[in-house]
Amino acid sequence: MGTEQDINHQMKVVTGDSGYVLEDVPHLADYIPDLPTYPNPLRSNPAYSVVKQYFVDMDDTVPQKVVVHKDGPRGVHFRRAGPRQKVYFDSDEVHACIVTCGGLCPGLNTVIREIVCGLFHMYGVTKVIGIDGGYRGFYSKNTIPLTPKVVNDIHKRGGTILGTSRGGHDTMKIVDSIQDRGINQVYIIGGDGTQKGAAVIYEECRQRGLKVVVAGIPKTIDNDIPVIDRSFGFDTAVEEAQRAINAAHVEAESAENGLGVVKLMGRYSGFIAMYATLASRDVDCCLIPESPFYLGGEGGLFEYVEKRLKENGHMVIVIAEGAGQELLSQSLQSANEQDASGNRLLQDVGLWISQSIKDHFKQRKIAITLKYIDPTYMIRAIPSNAADNVYCTLLAQSCVHGAMAGFTGYTSGLVNGRQTYIPFNRINERQNKVVITDRMWARLLSSTNQPSFLGPKDVIEVRKEEQPPNQLLDGENGKDDKPGN
Repeated sequence: MGTEQDINHQMKVVTGDSGYVLEDVPHLADYIPDLPTYPNPLRSNPAYSVVKQYFVDMDDTVPQKVVVHKDGPRGVHFRRAGPRQKVYFDSDEVHACIVTCGGLCPGLNTVIREIVCGLFHMYGVTKVIGIDGGYRGFYSKNTIPLTPKVVNDIHKRGGTILGTSRGGHDTMKIVDSIQDRGINQVYIIGGDGTQKGAAVIYEECRQRGLKVVVAGIPKTIDNDIPVIDRSFGFDTAVEEAQRAINAAHVEAESAENGLGVVKLMGRYSGFIAMYATLASRDVDCCLIPESPFYLGGEGGLFEYVEKRLKENGHMVIVIAEGAGQELLSQSLQSANEQDASGNRLLQDVGLWISQSIKDHFKQRKIAITLKYIDPTYMIRAIPSNAADNVYCTLLAQSCVHGAMAGFTGYTSGLVNGRQTYIPFNRINERQNKVVITDRMWARLLSSTNQPSFLGPKDVIEVRKEEQPPNQLLDGENGKDDKPGN
């Protein structure tokens, strides 16, 4: 097998036979010579005594694509997560910290709880602290001591007990604080902006030659992080969105020419809107950022709304917050203002489209009853459901196993149903988006019976933009049956 070191130390590429490529994560031993190793404490852990194979083999990898041609290359793989036979930290030596950054997401407290309990119960680690208030908390706020007793029931609450913030990323100050406090394991929970920050922190720790693991757990309610099957909290968000859609449907159904409009989260990616629509069955039209639409004229939204009201007498529209922003007049635009995380501040497309529909029907002298529901922050402030709680446990424990094994500069994520360690630069390379030439979007169009709002020329252009060289190996079609892809 051949090895090629990535320029910025964020990925080790190993090539093998039959087109096998391993995109491996860094290790402390890459830049610190003669590190001592210790037997894994799980050898004597009663919880693991029933497990047939205690430890993950060092050569175990997980393929990024599961659909391949029989004669095609084996493709990209990632290192399989799990406990290793030898660890690079003595339990008494570990001083870990956990930080949460960016917006809220169901399951944050579950991840915090399982990191603390995983370190304590599996590896006997007793020194774990929480950083209060996001990245800037490293140098401007107090820390919170975390023990299994402190975090015992926090998974039953929404939000994060550590507090969060956007921005405030001063790399030198953060690493100075890590060094001064004697921290040697840093667990960072956040979205793509947070993981970019984590990558910079890892690079600085490496440059200083510090024996400090920097590990990430990807968090985004929009499910827009690439590579991974889905982000934690996404299932809960979709489930909670059903309540708003159901309320809109009841309101619409109870009035003559009733219209319910529901705005859901999704700044750049329409996954929540798409899956909530597919799950609900009560939605007549779903509008997302990836699929352009237009209001007036033949084949436009107004025409479709009129047609639906004539047929059914009522209608429900779900719109993602980032959809249709280009249609809002320039006078309403916020001059490309951004929040502290660098995200574009959006206008309220739900209010705008509701008013546009009202104005259109007023001109047509057709009476309608429109109700607008905006559950945006309600769906992310709740505790995670059962499926997400289990997923959070897997993510957190896998992250802990990787840190104890000396891996660093990685994100713990689910790929094709298996826990893996993914290099930071793969997580940060792009945003995951709904592919509107893929089968999942076609399923939605079939379910709602809405028009695609794309003309023949638009379809050709979209296909050109999104068509991979080999659909089965490189495109989204190889994994379109998985939630969140």
